[in-house]
Amino acid sequence: MTELRRWKAAPKPQRMILDGAYVRLEPLDPTRHTDNLFKAATAPGAQARFRYLAEDTPADVAELRRWAEEAAASDDPLFFAVIDKSTGRAEGRQALMRIDANNGVAEIGHIMWGPGIARTRASTEALFLFADYIFSLGYRRFEWKCNDLNLPSKRAAERFGFSFEGLFRQHMVVKGENRDTAWFSILDGEWPRLRAGYESWLRPGNFDASGGQAIKLTFR
Repeated sequence: MTELRRWKAAPKPQRMILDGAYVRLEPLDPTRHTDNLFKAATAPGAQARFRYLAEDTPADVAELRRWAEEAAASDDPLFFAVIDKSTGRAEGRQALMRIDANNGVAEIGHIMWGPGIARTRASTEALFLFADYIFSLGYRRFEWKCNDLNLPSKRAAERFGFSFEGLFRQHMVVKGENRDTAWFSILDGEWPRLRAGYESWLRPGNFDASGGQAIKLTFR
């Protein structure tokens, strides 16, 4: 059994810019981010994009702005806009949530990556920046949870190096439907190996001019 008598609570994550090579995570700002987030949210494929999120596709910019004002005021979930550094536009959003500083646990959630960054090095780096920040603060555990029916989310969790831990049956009611929740995690002792894999994959030389990868993301 791991000895934790000297364990102290980790600090809470802060509203701060997390800067990467391809994306920049900025604390959600309704004034600066709403217009571009609306374009990303309502681009073709919106129905599938919001299928497993708690909210529906915004009907107009005003509705999204109201959501963003409420979200930006929250400390948990703590929302960030994902800025594509090649365009300067907010192409998605994500949050740190269920933040348990006393036990060193945090989760990534409320992920909405628009078509400009979904399934690209940009979204992978957005996940990496969150994980690297959390573990740099001394957290012991980083979680990913999703509806068990959400196969793309489960595949993404595994690709990102999360380990499947099990299924919470009848865990939630979302949009009037039952949600069985699949749980995934990365532990602090696993992060150095995973971090090395991310850094190797994210290096500029791994991508061609169109962003295609030379080698896949792997963790040795």
